[in-house]
Amino acid sequence: MATFKKKTKTNQEIPTASLPDIIFMLLIFFMVTTVLRENEVRVRTQLPKAEALTKIDQKRLVSYIWIGPEKLGDFKLGPTAVQIDDALIPDVTGIRTIMYRKLVEQPKLIVSLRVDESSEMGIVQDVEHELREGGTLRINYSTKRLVN
Repeated sequence: MATFKKKTKTNQEIPTASLPDIIFMLLIFFMVTTVLRENEVRVRTQLPKAEALTKIDQKRLVSYIWIGPEKLGDFKLGPTAVQIDDALIPDVTGIRTIMYRKLVEQPKLIVSLRVDESSEMGIVQDVEHELREGGTLRINYSTKRLVN
């Protein structure tokens, strides 16, 4: 007598009941950890290259000042301008009060100068003088790493 084995049908589907929960947790994780760009840079800054660099660990303590030719549109450049946050500073003497207010809000403030390599040193010295007058003495110069 021949014996026949019954074929059992097994269900090979992946359970997807918890999939919406996982997607929702991932979405919240990326929303919390993503840092959005705060400023629109309206000044060209091609940073100079350097060999010895030190990285700043706490980016929240840093306030950036961009110095370089103003972007006019259609890839044209204007005169050298100074930008803090989203605003171009028409008069360099206004830097003193702006940075002093920031220093009062954040006593451990570090000012990072992002200076275009083709900018004149005269305007950089004027900005440094105004920072000194405003009491913001922790200054960092941003550069790119020199590739060997």
